[in-house]
Amino acid sequence: MSPVSKAAENPASRSSDDRSRLLALTAARVAAEARGTDVKILDLREITPVFDYFVIATGTSRRQIHAMADEIENVVKAELHDKRRGAEGYEEGRWIVLDYGDVVVHLFDTESREYWDLEHLWSDARSVAPPAVGAARDG
Repeated sequence: MSPVSKAAENPASRSSDDRSRLLALTAARVAAEARGTDVKILDLREITPVFDYFVIATGTSRRQIHAMADEIENVVKAELHDKRRGAEGYEEGRWIVLDYGDVVVHLFDTESREYWDLEHLWSDARSVAPPAVGAARDG
């Protein structure tokens, strides 16, 4: 059964899928607005039951990566009334992981992103176009 038909049969599933997609799009938009570069969203729903989406972005400095992480946390809390379940890497600041359950946000410096190469590791994932910077926010 395709995910679309599964979601159509189960409204709770559709709602969860819509929410995780909105969270991923919001995190990607905020990362881009905070001057993150090479922002990507990977749709992992067909690959693993553990996560729905990865959001990946690169920052130019530890300070900027922290600012992206802080702003994503603030906006997700304010706009979506959700909060992260965990975070790693904040102290070092070369790779910060924000865990929102079905959505995991990875904020890297350039060297760490190249080293870990998550896009290659999860190359079977479908890519989702991130929203344009300054795109209208859903209500």
